[in-house]
Amino acid sequence: MEVRLQEVTMRFGPVTALDRLTLTLGKGKLVGLLGPSGCGKSTTLFLLAGLYQPTEGRIFFGDRDMTRVPPERRHVGLVFQNYALYPHMTVFENIAFPLRMKKLPLREIRDRVQRMAELVRIEGLLERKPAQLSGGQQQRVAIARALVKEPELLLLDEPLSNLDARLRLEMREEIRRIQRDVGVTTVFVTHDQEEALSLADEVVILEGGKLQQVGTPEDVYRRPANRFVAYFLGNPPMNFLEGMYEEGRVKAAGFHFPLPLDLPSGTRLTLGIRPEDVEVVGFGRDSTGDGMGMGRVVDRQVFGRQHLLKVKVGEKELRAWSFGEGSPPVGYPVALRVDPGKVHIFVGEEGQACFPLQGEPPAVASLR
Repeated sequence: MEVRLQEVTMRFGPVTALDRLTLTLGKGKLVGLLGPSGCGKSTTLFLLAGLYQPTEGRIFFGDRDMTRVPPERRHVGLVFQNYALYPHMTVFENIAFPLRMKKLPLREIRDRVQRMAELVRIEGLLERKPAQLSGGQQQRVAIARALVKEPELLLLDEPLSNLDARLRLEMREEIRRIQRDVGVTTVFVTHDQEEALSLADEVVILEGGKLQQVGTPEDVYRRPANRFVAYFLGNPPMNFLEGMYEEGRVKAAGFHFPLPLDLPSGTRLTLGIRPEDVEVVGFGRDSTGDGMGMGRVVDRQVFGRQHLLKVKVGEKELRAWSFGEGSPPVGYPVALRVDPGKVHIFVGEEGQACFPLQGEPPAVASLR
């Protein structure tokens, strides 16, 4: 089922939690609502669930206007952040609860509960109570209870936030598997960029109640629409350098390279470079390669075979990944270079992205 929000605004007194949100969620997609605390993502989820009604705008499920339809008539499954399982009931009774509220025949209830338990792989836990389950098992019970109603839309509120790191990775894979097996349009809320990028088919990024960007995980990471998205996505975050565009060249903190942009000469801009796109091509006191400029390592963090370097270039500091065992130590000079095809240009007060004109940029640009 396709879901559409048209110019949806949600106010709580003087506070605007959501500002004219227009968004289409594709049929059968797994969509992540991503952003910092207070950005409007949970508000959006509760509007879809019918727990809130918008101050302005309309919400459609397919061709049906659901704006004022109460939650019980929306055919929506909702999994809360704390799972909200009934502690006095067994797993079977928790999953069966919405079916018993509908007064379905006992045989049908048993069949559907068993089918859902097998789908989420908890068929051996049906006689236990929530206190006897791990966090991941409780999560599976909550998902089964939401799916047993055969909803047209599944909503997950911070589904992995209560799990430890290893279990979180396992449940990402399980949620993707379950969603693909069922084929239901699913929306989940998260503030964790890694969770959104690894789990979602499409990512919706919100900030201050406003839509910032919608796209596949690859799109929003590699082609961020503005400086906020560029900074929010990425760990460690993107490097930013203030600079200028002059006669077809970008100049920022020692970086100089040609880049075809539709900007007048003299335009002030921000250059964004992800740490993995800053290449350490040489180090040591004599590493002055042809056309290369030098920075100096001021900090180094070890992540297995990868080292995260902080390199001082003039008055600026850049983060760069160094791979392999020959990573330069603190205090050493290093030669750096950046592929201009991987840089990001942001202009204006809102930091909107400016993409290169048609044509291949130079293969390599050096720091000099």
